[in-house]
Amino acid sequence: MIHWKRAVLLGFLSWLIPFAFGFVLFPIKKTNAPLFSTLMNLIVLLTAGALIGFYFRRRAPVFREALCVGVLWFAMNLVFDYPMFAYGPMQMTPLAYYSEIGLGYLVFPIFAFWSARINS
Repeated sequence: MIHWKRAVLLGFLSWLIPFAFGFVLFPIKKTNAPLFSTLMNLIVLLTAGALIGFYFRRRAPVFREALCVGVLWFAMNLVFDYPMFAYGPMQMTPLAYYSEIGLGYLVFPIFAFWSARINS
């Protein structure tokens, strides 16, 4: 059974935490784009691990629920990013967005999937 309130709140945090770090670390992108990309990937991965752990606190991850929550967070991240990167100050083409940022959010369903598989 999905705890929707917790899933949506944590889904918002799954977007906000990397966004806040990205905002702070953005000057690095101009001087060292590969370092910025690596740092952001690590931040998204750490965020996914921490939040999926928090979502399933005091109980083992359930496969179907974990996958649904991961997909929800993936979708939420894309929806929250859309206005920023389609119309906002960082306008990007859809191809550029998905190749640089969007596909990275697949970490959420992948991490959730494997956390449930390992614990089952």
